[in-house]
Amino acid sequence: MPTEILMPALSPTMEEGTLAKWLVKEGDTVNSGDLLAEIETDKATMEFEAVDEGVIGKILIAGGTEGVKVNTAIAVLLEDGESADDIGDAAPAEKAAPAAAEPPPETASQATTQAAETPAPAAPVKDGTRLFASPLARRIAAQKVLDLAQVTGSGPHGRIVKADVEAARPTAAPSNAPTEAPAKATQAAPAMAAGPSSSAVAAMYEGREYEEITLNGMRKTIAARLTEAKQTVPHFYLRRYIKLDALLKFRSQLNKQLEPRGVKLSVNDFIIKACALALQAVPTANAVWAGDKVLQLKPSDVAVAVAIEGGLFTPVLKDAEMKSLSALSAEMKDLAGRARDRKLAPHEYQGGSFAISNLGMFGIDNFDAVINPPHGAILAVGAGVKKPIVGDDGELAVATVMSVTLSVDHRVIDGALGAELLKHIVDGLENPMVMLA
Repeated sequence: MPTEILMPALSPTMEEGTLAKWLVKEGDTVNSGDLLAEIETDKATMEFEAVDEGVIGKILIAGGTEGVKVNTAIAVLLEDGESADDIGDAAPAEKAAPAAAEPPPETASQATTQAAETPAPAAPVKDGTRLFASPLARRIAAQKVLDLAQVTGSGPHGRIVKADVEAARPTAAPSNAPTEAPAKATQAAPAMAAGPSSSAVAAMYEGREYEEITLNGMRKTIAARLTEAKQTVPHFYLRRYIKLDALLKFRSQLNKQLEPRGVKLSVNDFIIKACALALQAVPTANAVWAGDKVLQLKPSDVAVAVAIEGGLFTPVLKDAEMKSLSALSAEMKDLAGRARDRKLAPHEYQGGSFAISNLGMFGIDNFDAVINPPHGAILAVGAGVKKPIVGDDGELAVATVMSVTLSVDHRVIDGALGAELLKHIVDGLENPMVMLA
């Protein structure tokens, strides 16, 4: 029976995307792992691979189509012996008949025979990600009232096949399960704050010349997430000044020694390292908010904001405390370059417990950054500026001073803990040789 190819969820938060381009055409034979299409999410353009083998019988969604919902059928795959005439028999993913609550007892062979004659239900989804299962496996699972999210696939790339569902036991629903839970679960994200409608705003500027710019997926996501962050995350702010002269001198010495290797360290590389080590020194601050609990991370996974045309990415440097400055520098350059080309995979910009936003390179003295949930904190970094200071000997001197502001989620980190974390960051940057010990 023809198999529907569904719009994939390429990240846990993806609800829709743009089917940018088909890499195959109707009549092409494909194998598992072959590239089928390019999918644009709000963050990146990614290649979509086939998980089944067969012939592309019909393309249902044309290349270039925007706003394609996850799990929408985008093409039909034909197996051996099937033809385009069979496509009309394929059950649409969103109209699959629900499984019976209590199927009668039957042997495995009877279940298989009956399942083979029944339209396959929609592809299962777990944590927002599609689970790959053969059509026959989905039919058998529906008849057995089996939750495929609880089945481990033994097929290629973890695909769930007939043998997996025949060996699994039906999942019994708890008798005391609340019936309204699913409905409430769909209300997880708070709505954006109400404001004037677009027509009302446009009316204010009637007679004035302007260009109307349609929001792309990234801009919509940034607006929604940052509105949510400011409305739901209890921010507080801690500010410090950091004397950079020792770091700038040490950086200059290191860069001279690293020049034959083609390595040039930036001040930002030292900031990443200092933050990573500070999270290890204050482990209770290396945490994220998880709704009804706090997750305290072991490694220092530090995200760094990268500006791109029309928005920004926050690629994550994982295990940053374990890496040398030169390794962090090379990885950051690679991530930033691919971020600007929108070639990052979701796992490269999701996660982390802490973020850095550096606008000092644009001449900004200081600013307050918005926390990117579920992170516990974000460090806003300003420019290094020569200023008069009072030295340790009481004499007036000139030093290069950088202002930083730590925005903190009070649900995760209290004031004294945030101050301790910021102190370790400052100490690391003012005594940079210690970071290499």
